[in-house]
Amino acid sequence: MEVNTFRGRDLITLADYTIEEIQYILDLAGELKAQFLRDEFSDALSHKTLFMMFFEQSTRTRNSLEAGMTQLGGHAHDLTPDKMQITHGESPKDTAVVLSRMGHGISIRNCFYGIGNQYLTTIAEHATIPVISMQDDLYHPLQGLADIMAIQEHCGVNLRGLKVAVTWAYATTHAKPLSVPQTQALLFPRFGIDVVVANPKEFPLQPEMLKRAEGAAKEGGGSVSVVDSMDEALDGADVVIPKNWGGFAHFDPFVDDQQHMAEMKANLDKHKDWICTSERFARAKPDARIMHALPADRGNEITDELLDSEHSIIYDEAENRLHTSKSVLQLLMGGAK
Repeated sequence: MEVNTFRGRDLITLADYTIEEIQYILDLAGELKAQFLRDEFSDALSHKTLFMMFFEQSTRTRNSLEAGMTQLGGHAHDLTPDKMQITHGESPKDTAVVLSRMGHGISIRNCFYGIGNQYLTTIAEHATIPVISMQDDLYHPLQGLADIMAIQEHCGVNLRGLKVAVTWAYATTHAKPLSVPQTQALLFPRFGIDVVVANPKEFPLQPEMLKRAEGAAKEGGGSVSVVDSMDEALDGADVVIPKNWGGFAHFDPFVDDQQHMAEMKANLDKHKDWICTSERFARAKPDARIMHALPADRGNEITDELLDSEHSIIYDEAENRLHTSKSVLQLLMGGAK
């Protein structure tokens, strides 16, 4: 595949990339990971600048991209609204055009429901350099890439027939976006994976996303199904991903936020028993893996015993955020191995 296929492209959703292109990104990430372990680095992005715009907190995304730019010979600017004229109402168009004239890539995290993806899309319409999603209200492509890389490392490159349980879990830390499970439901079946999504009725994924996931499953030979029981989802699973997501899809985005939060909290309190325990995990295959995008709400989403067990590959998954991010940065902003 020609590396110039990638140069200058945006990454807002992996749906814009063919399965062959995604695998190419993963293969390059594997090479970069091997180089990293040998303490070898390149100057593929020497003197290039990535503007990182964060509307929310971040650990893995912020550090993987900033470290990645450094390791590729470039530099990343850590930007928040209070450091920019966004606070004073600067339009997405003006921000996009100005940053395009000063650097080589723009990455954005904006997870506000009904706002984030629209903001990224508007920036991309006016930018003349690649725009990379660091997560919005609909998608988290960088997490999806790291997830698939981890699954291939532990389960083999051919993932056809693998069963992955993507299950809602109780959490109290914060209302987590829909973007991670939706990305997994859209991406995994394209690799032939059978995805089972489990959630209480009050916490669905967006229906249109599930419909698109069914289409992706037909393309890749996998499947997507939805159940209302964590136990059922875990039956015979090869990979278990217990993670909370908010009830945003269940609400009108124009209703007052306080009303949203009050109703979601009431719904949340009904499902404190949605925790992945050793007893539940025993329903999965004996060699099943546990994944989580982190941060995990330990003791609520999943027990410490499981999260720290030999079944857990959460830190491999997290490390892969660095290598897949470097692959994306190098291909989109540099275009060459």
